Amino acid sequence: MPHVPQPGVSIHKKSKTFKGFTVFAPTRSKFAYLINMNGEEVHRWEINEGAINHALLLENGNLFIGERGPEESPIPMARGGRIREYDWDGNVVWDHVDNTHHHDARRLANGNTAYIAWHAIPKKIQKRIKGGLPGTAAPDGRIYGDVIREVNPAGDVVWEWRCWEHMKVENYPITAQYPREEFGHANTLVPLANGDYLIGFRVINTVAIVDRKTKKIKWEMRDDSWGGQHDPHILPNKNLMLFANGQLTSAAHPFSRVLEINTRTKKTVWEYRDPQVMNFWSGFISGAERLPNGNTFICEGAYGRFFEVTPEGETVWEYNNPYVGPSPLYGHEQNWVFRAHRYAASSPQIKRRVKQ
Repeated sequence: MPHVPQPGVSIHKKSKTFKGFTVFAPTRSKFAYLINMNGEEVHRWEINEGAINHALLLENGNLFIGERGPEESPIPMARGGRIREYDWDGNVVWDHVDNTHHHDARRLANGNTAYIAWHAIPKKIQKRIKGGLPGTAAPDGRIYGDVIREVNPAGDVVWEWRCWEHMKVENYPITAQYPREEFGHANTLVPLANGDYLIGFRVINTVAIVDRKTKKIKWEMRDDSWGGQHDPHILPNKNLMLFANGQLTSAAHPFSRVLEINTRTKKTVWEYRDPQVMNFWSGFISGAERLPNGNTFICEGAYGRFFEVTPEGETVWEYNNPYVGPSPLYGHEQNWVFRAHRYAASSPQIKRRVKQ
């Protein structure tokens, strides 16, 4: 961090920011929050089971969020298990339970919901998986792989994709220092306009686009320097943006970056990093998004820090999450935020719902 963080808004250069409202749910929190540019809470939702990933606002203004389910997960560290939609008044209007769900979920244009889940990889295929720490399979001795599951509003599975059926697992070695309990560790799922899916796999440093019709991978990029990336997504200009965490790389000191990459040339065309490398580093969770004014909104998740930078890298807004809770990994209190999102005041998610 660049300084001892001041809770709430610590930087606000009004003339250079993109005005809007930010939604986020601290890890393991019982609440999701909507704040204005001054860091003031303008709305909150009570989360029945505790948030485990990012909160999104749907166009109808409802909150869409992943929670801890009632049953244990195959991989306890990244336990999810439940996806819910809450209306503005906090009533649950949709609820789906699947103890294998983890990390990301998205509402589709047709009303269906897609999410990431786990499934044990067949033992014959497990033997072909390379890399990772020896002797670190899941407690049941299996290696789990990522599944993309799409369900209709009634909760029925209408489409499914299993990574090991469409990836030659031996060509995607797990980063050496990671456990072998899972292959892939997908942490991001983005539905594209044509129906395809973009998926980010952390422990194999891979971003891939899956053709929904054929289920084949039609585009992919791998780069170990990303260090277990999060939040890859396609920008309106067709470039790829992602948060390169910088975890377990060959760098002398760990540091994070936000990258914009040309998907055709696979070259970086824009990058944000702090000149003092240790001032910006989140080894896990986190994300970034391009704002309509050209600025970039960044969530440095491990420190609960959200900030907005100009194309030149100037920080024009900064907020430090003051809400703390128990760490899912270490037992002490933390203010982690998996991801945060900024919505324009005129957006359908916000318009006529919040006093301007």
